[in-house]
Amino acid sequence: MGAGCFLVTSSSINAETSPHLKAENLVLLGDALFREREYRRAIHTYKQALQYHKIIPKQNAATSRSSLSVSNRSSSPSSFSVSAINENEVKFKIASCHSALNENKPALVEMEGIPTKARTMEMNLLMGKLYRVSKYNRGSISCYRECLRSCPYIMEAIIALAELGVAAKDIISWFPQTPNRSGRPPFDHFDTSRWLQRYVEAQCCIASYDYKGGLELFTELLQRFPNNVHILLEIAKVEAIIGKNDDAVMNFEKARLVDPYVITYMDEYAMLLKIKSDHLKLNKLVHDLLSINPTRPEVFVALSVLYERKDERAALSNVEKSLRIDERHVLGYIVKGNLLLSMNRPESAVIAFRGAQDLRPDLRSYQGLVRSYLALSKIKEALYFAREAMKAMPHSAKALKLVGDVHASNSGGREKAKKFYESALRLEPGYLGAALALAELHVIEGRNGDAVSLLERYLKDWADDSLHVKLAQVFAATNMLQESLTHYQAALRINPQNEAAKKGLERLEKQMKGVDPDAPEEDDENEVDDADGDAEETELL
Repeated sequence: MGAGCFLVTSSSINAETSPHLKAENLVLLGDALFREREYRRAIHTYKQALQYHKIIPKQNAATSRSSLSVSNRSSSPSSFSVSAINENEVKFKIASCHSALNENKPALVEMEGIPTKARTMEMNLLMGKLYRVSKYNRGSISCYRECLRSCPYIMEAIIALAELGVAAKDIISWFPQTPNRSGRPPFDHFDTSRWLQRYVEAQCCIASYDYKGGLELFTELLQRFPNNVHILLEIAKVEAIIGKNDDAVMNFEKARLVDPYVITYMDEYAMLLKIKSDHLKLNKLVHDLLSINPTRPEVFVALSVLYERKDERAALSNVEKSLRIDERHVLGYIVKGNLLLSMNRPESAVIAFRGAQDLRPDLRSYQGLVRSYLALSKIKEALYFAREAMKAMPHSAKALKLVGDVHASNSGGREKAKKFYESALRLEPGYLGAALALAELHVIEGRNGDAVSLLERYLKDWADDSLHVKLAQVFAATNMLQESLTHYQAALRINPQNEAAKKGLERLEKQMKGVDPDAPEEDDENEVDDADGDAEETELL
C-alpha cells in the first residue's frame, strides 16, 4: 500500500499527459486499500481513477485494455498511450467496497451502471446478493441463473435460488448444456450430473422445511464424498435446527477434525455446547475461533453464547456486534431474541425474531416468536405464528407441539393442547419435548400416574437431565419424595448446571420439612375463541 502512495504521487507521471498511467496506479492503490479493508479510502481512490479514465483521449480509450495487472502491460512503447483499466471492473470494485460496508443501495447503483452483457460471473453473483437484500427477488433469481449458466458449481447461487423458492428442476435446467470439443455437453457426465442434482434437491428440501428429505439426500452425498466439510456442516446445521443435538455435535466435531480452521456454522456448534452445558469445549471453541479470524459474525455469536450464563449485557453486546458485521446473519437474530427473552424483554425479542423471519424463517424463529408473544400474554399473535409454522412444516412434530404450547397456556385450551401433543408423538414417537409437555398437562389435570408411565417409557432411551427433572417434579407433586430426590440427583449428575434441578431440590427440601411450597397461579384470562383457526387446525391434524 505504501508503494501505491509513491506511485500515485510520482512527479514523473504527469496527470495531464499520462492520465492512463495515473488511472492505473490509482486502481493499484485502491486494490491495496481493499485488501487492507480500508473500504472508504478504496472507494475514493477508485473514483479518482475513473475521473482520470474519463479524460483519456477518445482514440486511446477505444483501444483500452481490460488488464489491471502491471505484469500484463504490453512492452511496446505505444502501449503506454492507452488506458490499462477497465471501467466496468473498477465499478465492480467500488460496489464490492460498498457491499462490505453494508451499503447496499450505492453498491447497486454502481452495479447497474455496468451493461448486462459486460457482467462477469462474479459481478452477477454480487448483483444477485444485492437484489436479494433489496427484496427484488426476480432480479436476484435472474442474476443467480446467469451464474449457473456460466458454471453449475456455484454453491452460493444454488443455495440462494433454493431459499428464493425456485424448484430443483428449474435450477438444474439452467446448468450449461453447450457441447464441448468431444461433442458431449459439459454437464453430461452421469456421475457429476447425479451428485450435483442431488445437492440441488437437498438444498430445495431444506429451504421448503422438508428437513428429513434434505438430511437423507445429504447423507447419500456424504457416501459419495466422505469427510466433505461442506456437507458435514450442512447436515449438522439441519440437525441443530430440528433438535437432533447429539448427532449435530458429532458432525460438527467431524468437520473440525477434517478442517480445524473452519468457522462456518461454528456459532451453531457453540449453541449446542451451551445446551449440553459442555463449558470446557465451548471455552476452547471460542478461543480457537478468535485466533482463526476475529472479524467473522459467527465468532461474536459464539462469544455471546459463552457470556450468556455469566454476563447477559456482555452477551448482548457481542451478538449485536455480530449483526453490525453482517446484518443478514440469521443466527445472530435468533441468539439475540433468546437472550432478550431471558432478560425479560419480550417486546425487543419479537423484533429480533422478526429480523430472522424476514431473512430466512426456520423452526427456531417461529418458536422464538411464539414464546415472546406468550410472555407478552398476546395469545392470538402467538397462535398465529404457531399455525404459520404448522402450515409451513406440516410434517414437523415440533411445529405441532408449538400450537399445543399456545393452547396449553390457558386452562380452556388444554384439551386441544393434548391432541396436538399426542399428534406430535404419533408423528415422531421419540420426540421428548412433546412427551414432557404432555406429561405436564397430565400433572396439571391431576393424572400423575399417566405422567409417570409416559415419562418412564423414555428413560431407557434418553439420558436427559430435563426428563429426570420432570419425573422428579411429578413424584414431588404426588408426595413420593424419595423418588423425586433420586431423579433430581440423576439430573444434576448429567448436567450440574441445570437450574430447574437446583430449584427443584430447594422446593423438595421444603416439602421434606413439611412446608408446602407455593403452587403456581393459573391465568385464565387469555382464552382464545377462533372458530376459523380451529377448523384449519383440525384439517392440518
